[in-house]
Amino acid sequence: MDTHSDARPVLEGPDIARVLTRIAHEIVERAKGADDVVLLGIPTRGVFLAQRLAAKLEQVTERKVPAGSLDITMYRDDLRMHPPRALARTEIPGDGIDGRLVVLVDDVLFSGRTIRAALDALNDIGRPRAVQLAVLVDRGHRELPIRADYVGKNLPTSLRETVKVLLAEEDGRDTVLLGAKQPSP
Repeated sequence: MDTHSDARPVLEGPDIARVLTRIAHEIVERAKGADDVVLLGIPTRGVFLAQRLAAKLEQVTERKVPAGSLDITMYRDDLRMHPPRALARTEIPGDGIDGRLVVLVDDVLFSGRTIRAALDALNDIGRPRAVQLAVLVDRGHRELPIRADYVGKNLPTSLRETVKVLLAEEDGRDTVLLGAKQPSP
């Protein structure tokens, strides 16, 4: 049974590819190149987006841009409120993050709490020169003073709606779905 049957697509595969190309160009422009850029994706889908963004940056700059992942599980402020979850992997590129421009990559920016946890996790790993944030979708409803530097699509939502990102690496297809929140059982 398709759990997304009531949801409507707001971005499809070609839209996602186009958005990542635009974000790559924005990063190069803002960073005046990408010589010291390191991309760190937040599991799960942020990691895939960071890898895709690294490939786009490589096309634009003709140089390899390191990408890794940053597990934030133990830094979340809602661990007590949810069932235990498996830890994801943190993979920091070989040259590390000290003195580098770290671009955190995530699929959806909502309350800002995931990014706050990511900043705490980064603090335990090293000291970047600067930290920026790239998200595929910004749906609003911030609870913390956090904003994205690079946004694929601003998607104003109500709290009664959900945004679900599906990526080929994890879900078999690329799409962003907007749907009604399902009532709790």
